[in-house]
Amino acid sequence: MQLFYNPYISKTATEVNFDKEESRHIVKVLRMKEGDSFKITNGKGSFFDAEILHANPKACLVKILSEEVQQPLPYQLHLAVAPTKLNDRYEWFLEKATEIGITEITPIICDHSERKTIKPERYEKILQSAMKQSLKAYLPILNEAIAFKDFIDSVNTSEGLNCIAHCEETDKKSLKSILLQNKKVTVLIGPEGDFSSEEITLAKNASFIPVTLGESRLRTETAAIVACHSVAFINEV
Repeated sequence: MQLFYNPYISKTATEVNFDKEESRHIVKVLRMKEGDSFKITNGKGSFFDAEILHANPKACLVKILSEEVQQPLPYQLHLAVAPTKLNDRYEWFLEKATEIGITEITPIICDHSERKTIKPERYEKILQSAMKQSLKAYLPILNEAIAFKDFIDSVNTSEGLNCIAHCEETDKKSLKSILLQNKKVTVLIGPEGDFSSEEITLAKNASFIPVTLGESRLRTETAAIVACHSVAFINEV
C-alpha cells in the first residue's frame, strides 16, 4: 500500500492539494498520473482513499473517496530521551520508536548532555516517514527540547507509571516487571554520561520509579528502543 501524509485533511474534505515536496514525489518520482489511487493519512488516526485529479508536480490535486479510522494504541507511551552526541543515532531512535509504537517524544537536556540543540524540522520529517513506512495513521507528538528539571516539574505524577532508567548501582526495579497493560507510561532515558546523581534524586523525589532495562549497559538510543519495545510487548493482545 502506498501511503502519503497530509495533515490538513478534514473529515468533510472532498479534495486536497499536496505541497510541492510531496507533489513532486507523487508525480516525478513515482510517476503517478490522473486516475491513479493511493491512501493518505492525516496523522490523527484516519486513512483516506484518494484518486489523482490533477498530476501537477508543484500542487498535486486529489479527490477523497472514503475514510477509514485506525484504532489508537491501547497504551500511551511518552519517552523523554536526551539528545545523543551523534545526531544520526537519535534519528534512528525516532524512526524505530515510531515503527514500534509510541505516543509522545520529548528531548531532554541534562547535566551530562553533550548535545543541547535539536533539529525539530528534520526530526518531524523522520517521524512522518516512519509513520508512512509502518502504515500507521497516528503521528507521534514531538515536543520542544526542555531542561531536565523543567520536564520533571511539568509531569503530573499522579497519572500513569513514571520511570527513570539509569546506570547507578542503587536499588532499581525491572521495567518489564512493573508494566501493566492499557496504561500511560513515561520513561526518562539519559545521555551518554547517564543522569547525574542530582537528577536521579530529583526524579525520585518527584515519584519517578528507578528502573533497569536489563543486565547490559546500553547506549541512549538502544535503551530508548528497549523501553519502547517492552511497553509494546506487554500490550500485545
